[in-house]
Amino acid sequence: MTPSADKIRICSIASGSNGNAYYVEYADEAVLVDAGISFRQLNIRAKIKKIDLRKIKAVFVSHEHSDHVRGLRSLCEKTGAVAYLTPLTARCCRAFYLPSSYSTFAAGEVVGVGGLTVHSFAKQHDASDPCSFRIEAGGISIGVMTDIGAPNLEMEAHLAQCNAVFLESNYDEQMLWDGKYPAYLKQRVASDVGHLSNAQSAQLVAEVAPPHLHTIILSHISADNNRPGIALKAFAGLRDRYNIITASRYEAGDIIDITADSWSVAQVHVPMPRLW
Repeated sequence: MTPSADKIRICSIASGSNGNAYYVEYADEAVLVDAGISFRQLNIRAKIKKIDLRKIKAVFVSHEHSDHVRGLRSLCEKTGAVAYLTPLTARCCRAFYLPSSYSTFAAGEVVGVGGLTVHSFAKQHDASDPCSFRIEAGGISIGVMTDIGAPNLEMEAHLAQCNAVFLESNYDEQMLWDGKYPAYLKQRVASDVGHLSNAQSAQLVAEVAPPHLHTIILSHISADNNRPGIALKAFAGLRDRYNIITASRYEAGDIIDITADSWSVAQVHVPMPRLW
């Protein structure tokens, strides 16, 4: 079944320090934000969810860390998708993760991919030139906002336009400070170029109070310093206003159909051909 022109289909294929890949589909075209798991694993997860990887026309890379680019080269070579990176991200990316050709963009630039419009903006993270994205089509906006140490004005402005967002909720503060990480790593995670805690993420949503937002997928949840239930508990005061779910590091999440004012879990029963 093909989504109609008034909805966007989204799926968290992978989310966490072991790999990230966020799928956004409109009509018969799609983009992926990050390709941080192997192509083999990406293909397995896509097949389970009946996602046709041939629909992916572009992969937008948020930054050069391996959990965001590990499968980039293979995906682009096997599907023909175009990789988009900032020039500095490409320069700092390990060469064996890069496809033989790719396109570049600058933070703040808007890139059109078929019927999808991808808005990029700078974010605070310990990488060379990190970016987040808002993807728009048919009057609907999807945010992919993870690996962020502290919100900035650009993030707040884009979040306020979203109908749905993959939003970082990386760690529980008590679990982090009481946990097994060495002190320097705890400081890095909690710094302004590290990650957003559950509390920071919930506070951001409460303060920005996006009028269009109805679905929040809590993403990049730490395996060591968080739990999905703890992340959801931090958003308890907001769950009467938003559909709030958690993304998994171990498997692809539900495919969700997003319209301007509603969401639904897609029931896809179309058999997929074996591609690779």
